[in-house]
Amino acid sequence: MRLVLGIFPNLEKNSVRNVLRHVVDFCRNNNIEPILPYGIADDYACKGYATEDCSSMQCFTAAMSLGGDGTLLRMTRHTASLKIPVFGVNFGKLGFLTEVEFPQMEEAILKVRDGDFWVENRSMLQAVVFDQNQHVAVCSHALNDFVLTKGHFSRLARLDVRIAGQKSVVYPSDGVIVATATGSTAYSLAAGGPIVYPGLDVSILTPICAHSLETRPLIIPMSDKIEISVMPPCDEWYLSADGINIKRITEKEKVVIQKSPLSVQFLHIYPSTYYETWQEKLRRGEETTKFQG
Repeated sequence: MRLVLGIFPNLEKNSVRNVLRHVVDFCRNNNIEPILPYGIADDYACKGYATEDCSSMQCFTAAMSLGGDGTLLRMTRHTASLKIPVFGVNFGKLGFLTEVEFPQMEEAILKVRDGDFWVENRSMLQAVVFDQNQHVAVCSHALNDFVLTKGHFSRLARLDVRIAGQKSVVYPSDGVIVATATGSTAYSLAAGGPIVYPGLDVSILTPICAHSLETRPLIIPMSDKIEISVMPPCDEWYLSADGINIKRITEKEKVVIQKSPLSVQFLHIYPSTYYETWQEKLRRGEETTKFQG
């Protein structure tokens, strides 16, 4: 079966724009059909897809992001429900999710074409916001994390957290991160959370700037439902999914987070080297921060 490859390029990166023509030509020269987003597809004489219409992606046999981890996360918001296997080519800095570096890209594409890969399912989280009448106000899914955080000028508030129906903890903090194992190396890590092997089915609760020495991150089974309410007084609080704001939260609403029925199929081309590479990626990020400073 011919490989139909959906390409999700981050065109805000000059490095991606500079190589996109080469990527398209390479695919065509190797019996692979590349498909690009509408708006640029005509410029490359390709078929196109619409990011707001997942049905236009049903023809993909695989999808590839060109950018950093953020680009791959945005891609999975569209491909997860279609169960399209995905992989990312790293044009960013850390690249915990983007397995392939640019020098490996051509080899990786050919391996995908030839079926020389293995697929790993990564669990996602689902967040449902219930209003004061217990009606669903919003439902969203995330591969990395959900973050409930206060606005810039809000007062300190407390978050009431129940786990598996049991009153668990009250966080006096600026917010809380609920991450998957995949997302443990993202915002949760920056806030002091642990690094967790990405294949584990767990949720990680990490408070943001907790105002209590007793407050610590928690790792729980993903099967346990998490209910979060903002205790009064309540100013501006916002819920985001993988870095995208999805709703302002009031004290009369409740956020319920649990394992999503969706999952992401990560397409792996090379043997797993997670234990070997995570320290290298963290060191790379530290060196980049020092250089920029």
